[in-house]
Amino acid sequence: MRLTLHTFLTFDGVMQGPGGPDEDRTGGFDQGGWVVPYAGDEFNEIVDSWFARAETILLGRTTYDMMFAYWSQVTDPDNLVATKLNGLPKYVASRTLSDPEWQHTTVLDAEIVEQVRALKEQPGGELQIHGSCGLARELHRAGLIDEYRLITFPVVLGQGKRLFTEGLPPTAFTVVESRTAANGLAYAVLTPAPITTGGEYVVVDGKEAIA
Repeated sequence: MRLTLHTFLTFDGVMQGPGGPDEDRTGGFDQGGWVVPYAGDEFNEIVDSWFARAETILLGRTTYDMMFAYWSQVTDPDNLVATKLNGLPKYVASRTLSDPEWQHTTVLDAEIVEQVRALKEQPGGELQIHGSCGLARELHRAGLIDEYRLITFPVVLGQGKRLFTEGLPPTAFTVVESRTAANGLAYAVLTPAPITTGGEYVVVDGKEAIA
């Protein structure tokens, strides 16, 4: 399977608590719900396009608990996100969850990187991570994520969990798709690529050049 990451980010890289004030107050975070004012047709179109491709869902424990509490209540058959989340196989990375209530859920309780590597080797389409900050960073560090689908919002919070933090391996990306919305949302689909550094700007015969 192909492992794809889907998340929402602020301008300063925060991905914590996008959907509501009480979604994730870890670390005293009190700025939850920053996505809601920007939700609209273009946003919904992008998110629906993600779930239309999903065959298996992979979540960290915090995101799993949040999604279960909300999406298990949505029974509208025309809601694509709910239909996919409630009906597809789900894997949750947790060392404490032993009896998941959400149907079709399997717990990955040890050696997460190796278990995800094994999942990727199974036949199928997309294995999708949604949110799940700590898990996403761990799989990024292991080089297991094949594609990053990121929506950036015109918001700066100054605190909160971030996707990319100090200590992660240097990575460049190839832009597969990008678009912007009238309300300032920026969507990018990226695949990892080797980072290239070196060279410098120089002046040659009075003109700028790259050496």
